[in-house]
Amino acid sequence: MLGDMDRDGLATAVVAARARLQPADVGLPAGSPRRVPGLRREEVAALAGISVDYLVRLEQGRGPRPSAQVVTALSRALRLSRDQRDHLHHLAGIDPPRPGRIDDVVRPGTLRVLDRVADLPAMVLDAKGDVLAWNDLALALVGDLTAWPGARPNIARIQFLGGPGRVVHTDEGAALAATVADLRAVSARYPDDPDLAALLTDLRRGSDRFADLWDAGHVEVLREATKTFEHPGVGRLTLDCDVLALPDADQRVIVYSAAPGTRDAEALDLLRVVGVQDLEGTR
Repeated sequence: MLGDMDRDGLATAVVAARARLQPADVGLPAGSPRRVPGLRREEVAALAGISVDYLVRLEQGRGPRPSAQVVTALSRALRLSRDQRDHLHHLAGIDPPRPGRIDDVVRPGTLRVLDRVADLPAMVLDAKGDVLAWNDLALALVGDLTAWPGARPNIARIQFLGGPGRVVHTDEGAALAATVADLRAVSARYPDDPDLAALLTDLRRGSDRFADLWDAGHVEVLREATKTFEHPGVGRLTLDCDVLALPDADQRVIVYSAAPGTRDAEALDLLRVVGVQDLEGTR
């Protein structure tokens, strides 16, 4: 339901939230020295999947009312808590997400875990495979996540609709089938989630292979796997992919590792050096 929009309040909240964040908080390099604290508008716009001009107008209290999708994307880009996200919706005159929708708010404790797991690539996915947060080593492993298509990088979109990526599938058919089977299980848990419905519609329209796998009706929850990456700096490495479930949020922490003493472990050790140097070189 739409209510009155508090343009000035919304503008103030967005500006304040942007000023509180540092690039490292959202997995971005700092880049050139900053004249003002916080993220640049260009960075927030890229993370939220909106234009810089739209964000400028929003922060100046101008322009049309943002849609629920835009407010949700901004909340995620600005790393707002659930209460802060709901407050931003209220300022926009929009009802916050209702129960039964996929949770895309990463809890502060989960973000702290990502910060502490500094020697292994790790990221947080929501139920439908949107990548919500990541640590520096994950960014070094998979590349610039903000360059992936869509407001948020999504695993199924990359697999079926194409885009930048470094994953090399030894059995692509099995990998694609596993993704679809997992999404089928998610769709049963969240039959009324609009973002999931939009994702499934895009995948069915854009990929005949997805449509065929979906119609096959197989259901399976992804728990663990191995993944092979082709990295431009350290070459090919195959890593164990452990899936740590967060039941209360229905989210997953993905952690990549390699057995000690293996060539893949040596490549991961090299990535810790090369990857961090690459990130710091752009800061």
